[in-house]
Amino acid sequence: MNPNASLGSRGEDAAAAYLVRLGWTVLERNWRCRDGELDIVAHDGLRHVACEVKTRSSTDYGDPLEAITPRKAARLRRLAWRWASAHGVPGAEIGVDVIGLVTDRDGFTVEHLREVC
Repeated sequence: MNPNASLGSRGEDAAAAYLVRLGWTVLERNWRCRDGELDIVAHDGLRHVACEVKTRSSTDYGDPLEAITPRKAARLRRLAWRWASAHGVPGAEIGVDVIGLVTDRDGFTVEHLREVC
């Protein structure tokens, strides 16, 4: 596995652990369909949430959350609706969050944006 893929995988593991610490239930990881992939699908106790995870080794080239452009947000929304449809969940009952992680000496710094689109 190349270093970037390894960092991304560790970031997704850390994001899933973060959500569990919040009391959320992680339902799926790396759900794929023909249109793309959702990193994490979880339930926050009230509704389903598709979580996009962005991991960086530093902020030298910007915050990881800056990678979510309007186009990417729209794509995530479409993927969340696809997941909801495939699982019999009404589309209005799924949100989209973004979790940005940056490595630090203790593991990761986590920033969580709710309802990005």
